[in-house]
Amino acid sequence: MAESIPAMFSLAGKVALVTGASRGIGEEIAGVYAGAGARVAICGRKPEGVKEAAERLGKDGRQVLGVAANVAVAQDRAKLVQAVLDWAGRIDILVNNAGGNPGHGPLAEVSEQAWDRVFEANVKAPLFLSQLVYQAWMKNHGGVIINMASAGGFVVTAGINAYNISKAALVHLTRCLASEWGHDGVRVNAIAPGLIRTRFSQMLWDGPEGPELVERHPVPRVGEVEDVAGAALLLASAASSFMTGHTLVVDGGQLLCFSG
Repeated sequence: MAESIPAMFSLAGKVALVTGASRGIGEEIAGVYAGAGARVAICGRKPEGVKEAAERLGKDGRQVLGVAANVAVAQDRAKLVQAVLDWAGRIDILVNNAGGNPGHGPLAEVSEQAWDRVFEANVKAPLFLSQLVYQAWMKNHGGVIINMASAGGFVVTAGINAYNISKAALVHLTRCLASEWGHDGVRVNAIAPGLIRTRFSQMLWDGPEGPELVERHPVPRVGEVEDVAGAALLLASAASSFMTGHTLVVDGGQLLCFSG
């Protein structure tokens, strides 16, 4: 049994596409996948950031492709998928990590434009990129899709509820895709990070209320990108071959604070 454990988590021979991977959680997931033996394609909106991340990830002879693409734009999604297919001929793993939160403030004041943008980034883009990858490869060959949700998708949080609603929708989208594509050998799961040390969430963990917020968690620390990447490796590998339609919460017990 012990000798088979590395094989359970190996991604050798696989090709993974990770969106929003020029830094933070996405880059860390891409690095872990490359370390597990996969060829990895990454994308981000800024060409220079993608180029620098691909260079960091491509050290030690790892095969990494960087593509500048905004997955909220249909033409960019199509270009991205075609670029990966031209490079590797297949896409076995898709991580829909790219997202955003332009809808700060109470729902009574959120603009229609901000609402549309947050749903375009957090729900529409994952659906239609998954659809492209499914049609291009996974429908006939199987694969794994991982959506990056949020612990916020399970709670009410004043000021970011538009974001929370979009992540709740992504959780249910995950279940729907898992149900529809399972018979084609496609597993679809999600990860819901809590408070993770990234630039995206810096205003929370590095703000004046950050230490008190963290201290209330059962695991009283800010999460690190490595914590999320470990979960992403589990969901991408054979170790989770009987898991689909699931959302794995990685939050140090944060949600327990809302249920007490």
